[in-house]
Amino acid sequence: MFYYIEGKLAHLDYTFAVLDAQGVGYKMTITQTTYESMPPHLSVSEAPTVRLYTYMAVREDGIELFGFASEAELEAFKLLITVSGVGPKAAIAILSVFSPEKLAITIMNEDTKAIAKANGIGAKTAARIILELKDKVSKSFSESASVPPSTGTVAHAMRSGSSNLSDAQSALLVLGYTKSEIVAALRGVDISNKQTDDIIRLALKNLSR
Repeated sequence: MFYYIEGKLAHLDYTFAVLDAQGVGYKMTITQTTYESMPPHLSVSEAPTVRLYTYMAVREDGIELFGFASEAELEAFKLLITVSGVGPKAAIAILSVFSPEKLAITIMNEDTKAIAKANGIGAKTAARIILELKDKVSKSFSESASVPPSTGTVAHAMRSGSSNLSDAQSALLVLGYTKSEIVAALRGVDISNKQTDDIIRLALKNLSR
Protein backbone atom coordinates (compact mmCIF):
# COMPACT_ATOMS: atom_id res chain seq x y z
CA MET A 1 0.00 0.00 0.00
CA PHE A 2 2.76 2.47 0.99
CA TYR A 3 6.18 2.38 -0.69
CA TYR A 4 7.58 5.15 1.45
CA ILE A 5 6.32 7.79 3.87
CA GLU A 6 7.95 11.19 4.12
CA GLY A 7 7.25 13.55 6.99
CA LYS A 8 8.47 15.22 10.14
CA LEU A 9 10.26 12.95 12.59
CA ALA A 10 7.79 13.36 15.46
CA HIS A 11 9.28 10.63 17.68
CA LEU A 12 12.31 8.39 17.55
CA ASP A 13 12.99 5.36 19.72
CA TYR A 14 15.45 2.49 19.45
CA THR A 15 12.74 0.24 18.04
CA PHE A 16 10.29 2.58 16.32
CA ALA A 17 9.88 5.97 14.68
CA VAL A 18 6.81 8.15 14.19
CA LEU A 19 6.56 10.31 11.08
CA ASP A 20 4.05 13.15 10.96
CA ALA A 21 2.85 13.28 7.35
CA GLN A 22 0.23 15.99 6.84
CA GLY A 23 -1.09 15.67 10.35
CA VAL A 24 -1.16 11.85 10.48
CA GLY A 25 1.36 10.10 12.73
CA TYR A 26 2.68 6.87 11.22
CA LYS A 27 4.37 4.57 13.72
CA MET A 28 6.93 2.26 12.12
CA THR A 29 9.07 -0.48 13.62
CA ILE A 30 12.68 0.14 12.60
CA THR A 31 16.05 -1.61 12.68
CA GLN A 32 19.05 -0.46 14.66
CA THR A 33 20.67 0.45 11.33
CA THR A 34 17.79 2.78 10.46
CA TYR A 35 17.77 4.24 13.98
CA GLU A 36 21.45 5.11 13.73
CA SER A 37 20.92 6.78 10.35
CA MET A 38 18.24 9.16 11.63
CA PRO A 39 19.13 12.86 12.08
CA PRO A 40 19.16 14.40 15.59
CA HIS A 41 15.67 14.96 16.98
CA LEU A 42 15.88 18.31 18.76
CA SER A 43 12.31 19.47 19.35
CA VAL A 44 8.84 19.38 17.80
CA SER A 45 9.41 22.72 16.06
CA GLU A 46 12.81 21.62 14.76
CA ALA A 47 11.83 18.07 13.79
CA PRO A 48 13.68 17.07 10.59
CA THR A 49 11.89 15.76 7.51
CA VAL A 50 12.84 12.17 6.72
CA ARG A 51 11.73 9.43 4.35
CA LEU A 52 11.28 5.83 5.40
CA TYR A 53 10.61 3.02 2.91
CA THR A 54 7.83 0.89 4.27
CA TYR A 55 6.45 -2.61 4.48
CA MET A 56 2.97 -3.23 5.88
CA ALA A 57 2.35 -6.55 7.63
CA VAL A 58 -1.31 -7.54 7.96
CA ARG A 59 -2.13 -10.14 10.60
CA GLU A 60 -5.26 -11.37 12.31
CA ASP A 61 -4.48 -9.32 15.40
CA GLY A 62 -3.62 -6.08 13.61
CA ILE A 63 -1.55 -4.17 11.08
CA GLU A 64 2.08 -3.15 11.59
CA LEU A 65 4.25 -0.80 9.55
CA PHE A 66 7.99 -1.36 9.21
CA GLY A 67 10.23 1.50 8.12
CA PHE A 68 13.68 1.47 6.53
CA ALA A 69 16.14 4.25 5.83
CA SER A 70 17.10 2.81 2.43
CA GLU A 71 15.52 0.83 -0.38
CA ALA A 72 18.33 -1.71 -0.06
CA GLU A 73 17.35 -2.42 3.54
CA LEU A 74 13.68 -2.74 2.55
CA GLU A 75 14.57 -5.22 -0.21
CA ALA A 76 16.75 -7.23 2.18
CA PHE A 77 13.83 -7.33 4.64
CA LYS A 78 11.39 -8.55 1.98
CA LEU A 79 13.88 -11.20 0.92
CA LEU A 80 14.37 -12.45 4.48
CA ILE A 81 10.64 -12.89 5.15
CA THR A 82 10.34 -15.21 2.14
CA VAL A 83 12.30 -17.75 4.19
CA SER A 84 10.05 -20.24 5.97
CA GLY A 85 9.97 -19.55 9.68
CA VAL A 86 11.32 -16.02 9.36
CA GLY A 87 8.75 -13.36 10.15
CA PRO A 88 9.03 -9.56 10.14
CA LYS A 89 10.33 -9.36 13.72
CA ALA A 90 13.08 -11.89 13.00
CA ALA A 91 14.03 -10.02 9.83
CA ILE A 92 14.20 -6.77 11.82
CA ALA A 93 16.47 -8.48 14.37
CA ILE A 94 18.82 -9.68 11.62
CA LEU A 95 18.95 -6.29 9.90
CA SER A 96 19.69 -4.66 13.25
CA VAL A 97 22.93 -6.65 13.26
CA PHE A 98 23.80 -6.55 9.56
CA SER A 99 23.68 -3.84 6.94
CA PRO A 100 22.16 -5.17 3.68
CA GLU A 101 25.56 -5.54 2.03
CA LYS A 102 27.08 -7.30 5.05
CA LEU A 103 24.12 -9.64 5.24
CA ALA A 104 24.50 -10.51 1.57
CA ILE A 105 28.19 -11.29 2.04
CA THR A 106 27.44 -13.37 5.14
CA ILE A 107 24.84 -15.41 3.26
CA MET A 108 27.16 -16.01 0.33
CA ASN A 109 29.93 -17.05 2.74
CA GLU A 110 27.48 -19.46 4.43
CA ASP A 111 28.37 -18.02 7.84
CA THR A 112 25.64 -19.60 9.95
CA LYS A 113 27.23 -18.61 13.26
CA ALA A 114 27.24 -14.92 12.33
CA ILE A 115 23.54 -14.88 11.43
CA ALA A 116 22.67 -16.84 14.57
CA LYS A 117 24.06 -13.95 16.65
CA ALA A 118 20.94 -11.91 15.83
CA ASN A 119 18.41 -11.78 18.67
CA GLY A 120 16.02 -14.75 18.55
CA ILE A 121 17.74 -16.44 15.59
CA GLY A 122 18.91 -19.97 16.25
CA ALA A 123 21.40 -22.06 14.32
CA LYS A 124 18.68 -23.97 12.46
CA THR A 125 16.95 -20.77 11.31
CA ALA A 126 20.29 -19.27 10.25
CA ALA A 127 21.07 -22.38 8.21
CA ARG A 128 17.62 -22.24 6.60
CA ILE A 129 18.15 -18.58 5.65
CA ILE A 130 21.42 -19.41 3.94
CA LEU A 131 20.01 -22.45 2.18
CA GLU A 132 16.89 -20.75 0.84
CA LEU A 133 18.46 -17.43 -0.11
CA LYS A 134 21.45 -18.97 -1.83
CA ASP A 135 19.03 -20.95 -3.97
CA LYS A 136 17.27 -17.73 -4.95
CA VAL A 137 20.56 -16.09 -5.88
CA SER A 138 21.47 -19.08 -8.04
CA LYS A 139 18.09 -18.81 -9.75
CA SER A 140 18.72 -15.13 -10.41
CA PHE A 141 21.97 -16.04 -12.13
CA SER A 142 20.32 -18.61 -14.37
CA GLU A 143 17.45 -16.29 -15.34
CA SER A 144 19.54 -13.16 -15.86
CA ALA A 145 20.39 -12.02 -19.34
CA SER A 146 23.87 -12.92 -20.49
CA VAL A 147 26.56 -10.30 -19.93
CA PRO A 148 26.84 -8.06 -23.02
CA PRO A 149 30.13 -8.35 -24.87
CA SER A 150 32.50 -5.71 -23.61
CA THR A 151 36.17 -4.97 -23.30
CA GLY A 152 35.53 -3.37 -19.89
CA THR A 153 37.12 -4.52 -16.69
CA VAL A 154 34.02 -6.23 -15.34
CA ALA A 155 33.40 -8.35 -18.41
CA HIS A 156 37.04 -9.37 -18.48
CA ALA A 157 36.93 -10.35 -14.83
CA MET A 158 33.78 -12.41 -15.41
CA ARG A 159 35.39 -14.28 -18.25
CA SER A 160 38.48 -14.91 -16.15
CA GLY A 161 36.36 -16.32 -13.34
CA SER A 162 37.17 -13.75 -10.65
CA SER A 163 36.01 -15.22 -7.34
CA ASN A 164 35.74 -11.85 -5.58
CA LEU A 165 33.70 -10.38 -8.39
CA SER A 166 31.41 -13.41 -8.44
CA ASP A 167 30.82 -13.11 -4.68
CA ALA A 168 30.18 -9.38 -4.98
CA GLN A 169 27.75 -9.91 -7.85
CA SER A 170 25.90 -12.56 -5.84
CA ALA A 171 25.64 -10.19 -2.88
CA LEU A 172 24.29 -7.37 -5.05
CA LEU A 173 21.74 -9.72 -6.58
CA VAL A 174 20.57 -10.55 -3.06
CA LEU A 175 20.06 -6.81 -2.54
CA GLY A 176 17.69 -6.75 -5.50
CA TYR A 177 19.87 -5.33 -8.28
CA THR A 178 19.82 -6.95 -11.72
CA LYS A 179 22.87 -8.41 -13.40
CA SER A 180 22.79 -5.72 -16.10
CA GLU A 181 22.63 -2.96 -13.44
CA ILE A 182 25.64 -4.45 -11.65
CA VAL A 183 27.67 -4.71 -14.85
CA ALA A 184 26.81 -1.12 -15.78
CA ALA A 185 27.74 0.12 -12.29
CA LEU A 186 31.20 -1.45 -12.47
CA ARG A 187 31.96 -0.95 -16.17
CA GLY A 188 35.25 0.89 -16.55
CA VAL A 189 36.13 0.56 -12.86
CA ASP A 190 39.41 -1.13 -12.03
CA ILE A 191 38.45 -4.02 -9.76
CA SER A 192 41.71 -5.93 -10.07
CA ASN A 193 43.07 -6.96 -6.68
CA LYS A 194 39.94 -5.62 -4.99
CA GLN A 195 38.32 -7.56 -2.16
CA THR A 196 34.61 -8.46 -2.27
CA ASP A 197 33.65 -5.70 0.19
CA ASP A 198 35.48 -3.09 -1.89
CA ILE A 199 33.77 -4.18 -5.12
CA ILE A 200 30.35 -4.01 -3.43
CA ARG A 201 31.08 -0.51 -2.11
CA LEU A 202 32.15 0.68 -5.58
CA ALA A 203 29.00 -0.78 -7.15
CA LEU A 204 26.67 0.70 -4.51
CA LYS A 205 28.30 4.11 -4.92
CA ASN A 206 27.62 4.10 -8.65
CA LEU A 207 24.15 2.56 -8.27
CA SER A 208 23.12 5.32 -5.86
CA ARG A 209 23.88 8.10 -8.38
